[in-house]
Amino acid sequence: MLTRTAGEILVTLGVVMLLLVVYELWITDIFTARKQAQATQVLEEKWAAAEPNVVTVTRSAGTGGTTDAGPPPAKQLETDASKRTKKYDTLTGEGFAKLYIPSFGADEVYTLIEGTNDDDLATGPGHYADSQYPGQPGNFAVAGHRVTHGAPFNDAGELRSCDALVVETQDDWFVYRVLPMQDEAANWNPAARPECADVKKQTGSYAGVFGRQIVLPQAIEQTYPIPGVQSMTIPPNAERLITLTTCHPQFSDRERMIIHGVLTKSYSKAAGFLPPELGA
Repeated sequence: MLTRTAGEILVTLGVVMLLLVVYELWITDIFTARKQAQATQVLEEKWAAAEPNVVTVTRSAGTGGTTDAGPPPAKQLETDASKRTKKYDTLTGEGFAKLYIPSFGADEVYTLIEGTNDDDLATGPGHYADSQYPGQPGNFAVAGHRVTHGAPFNDAGELRSCDALVVETQDDWFVYRVLPMQDEAANWNPAARPECADVKKQTGSYAGVFGRQIVLPQAIEQTYPIPGVQSMTIPPNAERLITLTTCHPQFSDRERMIIHGVLTKSYSKAAGFLPPELGA
């Protein structure tokens, strides 16, 4: 009798665990896809209202992003990021920018949410509120799930040095490129690949900043203005960085994977224009 009862309990527990796995790996993806689509719609409507005379051509997940209009040449729209100013407001829990990862395909675009609490990250990648914003000196830091809730950063470990991370805001495009990996730094040659031309090995205060690092969860200083330095002060000669954080290894939160990139180009937004880095 006891054996039968124990067996029934184990079967029940097994079913419950299976249902939990199904919920975490698939059901949360469905909920997040809906929330992400809604956040994207709200953001695009806000942009359209802010710039009624400029219809930007952006690629949303699952679309091609083509246009019949002749877009302005990229060189004409390239701008000095130091002259760009943040003209938009952000509200916790709402979208304020888009992140494109072209090396993963045309569908890899996410509306970025202000905030990194559970609800924020259940909608999409979230901006660390104490970090900088796109294009600003310092460190624009973003967290995202590696599994569950759409798993936006599931393939973060596949990013290579010089891969583009393109951020679209209300008025601008910012192109970051992944920094050299630690095992590449000693012999780094920016001329080896065209996409690496503006990606330099970090030196001075940034000497320990590489394209990918694995750290403990409490190493929040990776999101500070100089990653790894325990200070929120932005130095006069600050780099303009992007940092992506996600859990490591996959299916575990024992550690964090950190991806660091540096700003290499910025463009003003214009009707019919997509940065060439998106491969459009």
